[in-house]
Amino acid sequence: MMAKIIIKLTFLVVFFGSFQMSGQEIKFDGDPDASFENARNLAFNLQRKQAQDTLLFILTKYPDYHDIRSFLATTYSWDGEYKKARKEFNYVLEKDKENKPTWIAAIKNELWADLPYAAIDMTNNALKTFPDDSELLLLKASAQENTNNPLEALSTIELVLEKNPDDQKAKDYKATLNNGLSRNAIGITASVDLYSDVFDPMQYYALMYRRQTKYGSIIGRVNYNRRFNENGLQYEVDLYPKIAKGLYAYVNVGIANTFLFPDVKYGAELFKSLPKSFEVSLGFRTLKYSTTTNIYTGSIGWYTGNSYLSFRPYFTPGETGTSKSGTFTYRKYRSDADNYLGVAVSVGFSPEINQFNINENAAKFVDLESQRINMGYYFTSANKQNAWGAQFAVSHQEIIFDQGNFFWIYSLALSWELKFK
Repeated sequence: MMAKIIIKLTFLVVFFGSFQMSGQEIKFDGDPDASFENARNLAFNLQRKQAQDTLLFILTKYPDYHDIRSFLATTYSWDGEYKKARKEFNYVLEKDKENKPTWIAAIKNELWADLPYAAIDMTNNALKTFPDDSELLLLKASAQENTNNPLEALSTIELVLEKNPDDQKAKDYKATLNNGLSRNAIGITASVDLYSDVFDPMQYYALMYRRQTKYGSIIGRVNYNRRFNENGLQYEVDLYPKIAKGLYAYVNVGIANTFLFPDVKYGAELFKSLPKSFEVSLGFRTLKYSTTTNIYTGSIGWYTGNSYLSFRPYFTPGETGTSKSGTFTYRKYRSDADNYLGVAVSVGFSPEINQFNINENAAKFVDLESQRINMGYYFTSANKQNAWGAQFAVSHQEIIFDQGNFFWIYSLALSWELKFK
């Protein structure tokens, strides 16, 4: 009996001893700084899970190593795990309210989580410890803008510039806010087409007024065209109504009383945002001369970093069949959507993109060959109120009344736009 008791006690001692040893084995035992550096390298090389495992392992022995916990929270935020990030950030800030980098990272976490009001509250708390701090005020302005209060955001930016008039980030942000608050714009476009054969130069001018509303933008335009020693005017309206988040439309109507333009033109298109920064659309255009030409179109676009790529096909039924053409566009943006370099390549004939090189019988000639490359550069003034653009295009197009023969068209266009409140 005594032997059995001794055996059981021995088993229990060995078991708990092993458990304790096992528990000791899973605790971190190394250089926390070196391991932290290794985890950072893993995180920045897109090995986030391995980095997080390493950081959690270090925290088993050093739970108050705040830089490690804050960086762990930041990796959660990068992965969209905002609740997990918030928990870790709060742990650090409860113990160290003077940890400014953690305040900044925690506020950004709320902004990325699309919780701007929470970001404002957190920024106000941080400003109690760091009064008038420019980084925190810039974040507060960003949160205020995200609550659809650009005027409040502008007031916050003014506080930054009062303390430091040379703060470039604040100056750039102020210009951006003022640009957004400019609900009105007027603009002028002038262009000319030079033909290698057959036609004399053709001139085009447009006067535009745009108004941004909460329902979308409205654009009124008067187009002037001089071709074939004749002058003509066209009146157009473009609408971009907002329907729902990620869904908007394009509607166009134009009228004229000259053979240089369609008597009536109209069109509509629906645009939908998709995951992974893609956008698709589907629509039509109609041109009414003595006959009616219908054009069916759509697009697929992709925003990646500061670049935008899109492809737009055109299908135009006609008496000789259905014309198929398309345009590929690439844009490289700089500071914002008004500053970019663009290139567009078109193949095939479509009355939509060749509308000034056709006549009222265009529907009979939809199988014409055409190639075109268009390059444009657009930029704004420092205060974003003035915007300029320049385009140069070269087209190689089959002659409508002499199929099989081609001419070259060299196009130059200049534009200017003024935004105001």
